[in-house]
Amino acid sequence: MGSRVTVAAAALIAGGTASASAQDADELSKQLSNPVASLISVPFQNNFEFGAGPDDDGFSYTLNIQPVIPIHINDDWNIISRTILPIGFRDYIPDEGDIFGLGDTTQSFFLSPRQPGPGGLIWGVGPAFLVPTATDDVLGTGKFGIGPTAVALVQKDQWTIGALGNHIWSVAGEGSRPDVNQTFLQPFVSYALGKGRSITLNTESTYDWEGSQWTVPINLMFAQVTKFGEQPVSLQIGGKYYADAPEGAPEWGIRANITFLFPTK
Repeated sequence: MGSRVTVAAAALIAGGTASASAQDADELSKQLSNPVASLISVPFQNNFEFGAGPDDDGFSYTLNIQPVIPIHINDDWNIISRTILPIGFRDYIPDEGDIFGLGDTTQSFFLSPRQPGPGGLIWGVGPAFLVPTATDDVLGTGKFGIGPTAVALVQKDQWTIGALGNHIWSVAGEGSRPDVNQTFLQPFVSYALGKGRSITLNTESTYDWEGSQWTVPINLMFAQVTKFGEQPVSLQIGGKYYADAPEGAPEWGIRANITFLFPTK
């Protein structure tokens, strides 16, 4: 799930008190740790990855644009729209040269209760869609896919612990391209440090059932909520290590995010 954490500064609310700013930043940080919170967020997730290609010296860059928009159905239920639109660069594909363009879009919808359940459980379920928007074969599958997605988490004191997952099968697309049959799993744990700051550990693991291959990046991130003028934002920085990946894939990377926040009333 892509990832979701945040952090804050004492001056979050211009003209307000420092303690009020810290409280607001902590609340935004807590909501960002929850993938199905009633918070509109627009993350721009920058991934710089190294050690790819046949000589382990290749570089890849992916910008994931990931708007999350809650839609209020009634007093009890929300639908959470979560889009991932990747823009990628690769310089290590043999005989291809440098490649830049759009990747495939993943669109998910979660039906989620507006209030936590027993034990503080927060959950959401719904469909996920794979849309073949890639501008180059290297950056996409050439397939339209669909499958289920779900998220569950608990927030207690400073901790947020949960997992998000989906499974997508291809149902249409270019006949010459391999079928899509893959599972995505993202367990995550986040700890709030106070004043809007937080630290998060997660994996964003994918299992390709067609190729019998795991891709397992492990991410450790620090985030802070602050304000650009009147606009609340979350700034996030961290590193990733690939515990498992196909041959020629990157070995490690750096992630830097900026997330624009639009709290709902």
